[in-house]
Amino acid sequence: MELDYLNRHVVVTGGTGALGAAVVELLVNAGATVHVPGHRAPDPAVFSLVRHERVKIVAPVDLGDEEQVQSFYRSIPPLWASVHAAGGFTAAPITETSLAAFRQMIDTNVVTSFLCCREAVRSIRSAVGAPGGRIVNLAARTALVPSAGLAAYAASKAAVASLTLSLSEELAAEQIWVNAVLPSIMDTPLNRAAMPKADFSKWPKVGEVAATIAFLASPQNAVTRGALVPAYGQS
Repeated sequence: MELDYLNRHVVVTGGTGALGAAVVELLVNAGATVHVPGHRAPDPAVFSLVRHERVKIVAPVDLGDEEQVQSFYRSIPPLWASVHAAGGFTAAPITETSLAAFRQMIDTNVVTSFLCCREAVRSIRSAVGAPGGRIVNLAARTALVPSAGLAAYAASKAAVASLTLSLSEELAAEQIWVNAVLPSIMDTPLNRAAMPKADFSKWPKVGEVAATIAFLASPQNAVTRGALVPAYGQS
């Protein structure tokens, strides 16, 4: 199936990271104009799309700051979709997890998703023409499948999953489909370095997970909403 984002505006948070950049590339190739909020301007040597005419980098934007998120979404044209790939990760046994670390996961993963979802809905509603739009959140396998040593991270991603399901019901009548993708550990250089003895062939590839996100955010996704989509590969 060929995705068609022609003349559509899409936000991708975390758009200069490994997964986010892969999503941005797919969307641009399908005709979208992609708006990427970031803490800082990306290094052109790392993010090759930084000078693309339909990739709009806005920095600095703190996605945990309500006023900054509001300002960012108000500064761009009405949206078709918003993809929320920004987030953080931590791993530690519960007895070695500080309250500060737990709160950081909530702020980094849940608060950012909540604020971006809220402002995306406002932007999508402001569009003139055919109703509807798409929101795709990034949860994680640990939101559904227990894993030792990931209590803070898993709790935050479970909250993202729950937010997704609630918004899917709330927005269904407006044809704003809300879904979440739940990757397992992905095949990235950073993850390979952290787990050098793992079987990398079983990990889902970044491009494969990005393709799942790009479909869910597309006009070609005519019916799927309220889905927590596993992206586990063989892992």
